Amino acid sequence: MRAMHLRRSLALLTGALLLAAPLSSCGFDPATNQVNSNTPGTTHRDTSVDVLNAVVVSADEGSGTFIASFVNNSTTESASVEGLSPQGETSAQAVDFSPIEVPANALVNLAEDDQGVSVEGDFAAGDVVPLVVELAGGELVELDVPVVSNCDEFEGLDGTGGDCEVAEPEGEH
Repeated sequence: MRAMHLRRSLALLTGALLLAAPLSSCGFDPATNQVNSNTPGTTHRDTSVDVLNAVVVSADEGSGTFIASFVNNSTTESASVEGLSPQGETSAQAVDFSPIEVPANALVNLAEDDQGVSVEGDFAAGDVVPLVVELAGGELVELDVPVVSNCDEFEGLDGTGGDCEVAEPEGEH
């Protein structure tokens, strides 16, 4: 009788361990299933074309270059970015914008081959510029785009490069 009781207890313990293992390993919403964008730019993924890591790279106050990656979520049809315009009361706007074709199931990175869009307005590095990316078919992507200096990983994306040295506050040495 004692042996039967021991086998029954061992079977229950083994069953409990087998059930507990898959439930305790990662939970129901593991971090590896979450999108993690540790970038200085802003990202929008809710339209037919994803806008990834959008920034305005600025070497000089009042001008810069809009840089982003566009990903076409359609596997069969190409898409088009038709415009870049100011949002709200911002004065920042694109200069001579030409439509950007994004092939089906593809990525277009504006940082490659000098494809960035010239932007002018009242902004400087450190500001955030509200812009609207206009997609074919009338979809609008509203973004709060950070303005970054034309140095480090962005060097050369707005002209030849900016002054990357951090100025010391006056009176401190």
